[in-house]
Amino acid sequence: MEYLKQIGQLNAPYLFWSSLGLFVIILVRYLILSGVYHHFFHNWLRDKYQNRFLSISKLKSKQIKKEIYRSAISATIFTILGMGMIILWQWGHTAIYTTFDAYPIWYSVLSVLLVLIIQDTFYYWLHRWMHLPQVYRWVHKEHHMSFRTSAFTSFSFHPLESLLQAIVLPLLVLWLPLHIGVILFILIFMTFSATINHGGVEIYSSKWARSPLAKWLIGAAHHDDHHKKFNYNYGLYFTFWDIWMGTETPDFKERFEKLTTKEEAV
Repeated sequence: MEYLKQIGQLNAPYLFWSSLGLFVIILVRYLILSGVYHHFFHNWLRDKYQNRFLSISKLKSKQIKKEIYRSAISATIFTILGMGMIILWQWGHTAIYTTFDAYPIWYSVLSVLLVLIIQDTFYYWLHRWMHLPQVYRWVHKEHHMSFRTSAFTSFSFHPLESLLQAIVLPLLVLWLPLHIGVILFILIFMTFSATINHGGVEIYSSKWARSPLAKWLIGAAHHDDHHKKFNYNYGLYFTFWDIWMGTETPDFKERFEKLTTKEEAV
């Protein structure tokens, strides 16, 4: 805790090394998870999952290099926001708490779902705004340059888009009580979700998609449709808003069922 207090007191060496450490953690986590996920499916298990691949063309190394470069910039922005959140916490301007007895355990579980729903709602409408012609070419076009997505696409954004996407959680902690463990879990979930959705291979099965809860989750096929068909599937985690607003790809469920039952029929 003394280390965090030094950050809150804006001690320059502590700020510098903490910022550098946080940047390295964010970027290395992205590189390891994206690299392992990509090679796991594209190299080690390609034969087993070949029917689940959303594109048959080979991913170019030039695209991966560009995505890593943009992701490093995104990691810088995430670091700045993360450090800002820590400083505000130490100044007593947030609702972050560190002991589970401050609120009932059920609230901690509920707060995870609440944050994800708020994030998903914010992103859906932000995403639609970014697709307005006068906004798209300045903000969102860089992400769509990855026509064929990969796990490395997950953090590949224009700097302004990175800022707009990441600002939700720092704003929420100003008034919504969240346990520090809940915040860490949400950050990890965000990373895994982005990796899965951009991974280029559908990992969810048809049985998974028929379940009452899981069928509302967005996977690689759902988000791949957005990159290829552009004006559909704007959601972040869930399909709620796309279904309610009529922006889900027509016949997506039927095509998803066909995609994910190819192996089951063998």
